[in-house]
Amino acid sequence: MSDVQLFSEEASAEVVAASFRHTPDPRLERVLTSLVHHLHAFVKDVELTQQEWESAVDFLTRTGHTSNEVRQEFILLSDVLGVSMLVETINHRTGGAATESTVLGPFHMVESPARALGDDIALDGKGTPCLVSGRVTGPDGEPLAGASVDVWQANEDGFYDVQQPTVQPAGNLRGLFRTDQDGRFWFRSVVPRYYPIPDDGPVGELLTATGRHPNRPAHLHFIVAAEGHRPVTTHVFVADSPYLDSDAVFGVKGSLVREVPEVDDPARAAEAGLPNPFRTLTVDVTLLRTVEEPS
Repeated sequence: MSDVQLFSEEASAEVVAASFRHTPDPRLERVLTSLVHHLHAFVKDVELTQQEWESAVDFLTRTGHTSNEVRQEFILLSDVLGVSMLVETINHRTGGAATESTVLGPFHMVESPARALGDDIALDGKGTPCLVSGRVTGPDGEPLAGASVDVWQANEDGFYDVQQPTVQPAGNLRGLFRTDQDGRFWFRSVVPRYYPIPDDGPVGELLTATGRHPNRPAHLHFIVAAEGHRPVTTHVFVADSPYLDSDAVFGVKGSLVREVPEVDDPARAAEAGLPNPFRTLTVDVTLLRTVEEPS
């Protein structure tokens, strides 16, 4: 008995971590051991009260109850604490050689509707017209023909089609494109608007309690993939949007902010199939190779 270390305030983390020493999976043991050490250090640092602990348990319980087949409140909690973005960033380091990634978001469809280059994804005809174009290349600037470009965005009121199934047409403001032989893509859309994340649950209570707003700046979502290259899930943010410096889910990276200038050119508008004037957004994407070619 004298060789057994029992639980105490000073040795709490060590005692609990030792209980994982027979874990068959080494990675699981490492994760749990680190978690216990950090969690116990946090409790000791703030000297958590019994009432605060009970409030935390209640908060997490309600977070679980709020989650369902179309809403994941725990992911939302991870988002507003910056954990989602941190995990995304750690797992998709580029070394500055490729387009940076950001969070997927809750409104992606597994199969976006296939569109032809130049199609208009604004099926309801509402919003400020915008021509979106870009080029997908590899790390040395080589064009990637046939790359898939999956795009989706909110409308001018800040809602996705799946949030307004009786208001917006199905598949509104989303599409799946393929780049041409030069790696280029283009389509017609509208300028997106900033919008709030769901704030009618426990996560919204947390934001209110901490004096934070629930808003995300205006952006378009992209998933770009090409054979032999690492896909990227990213956003492009509208440069003049509010909340760029206070995104509720910390998704903004400086390299992903783009100007969306107005073009007043009747001939160019007619060529693009858009009313004049219109706005333009250029999105060039660079992908890393999945396996580096031998030198």
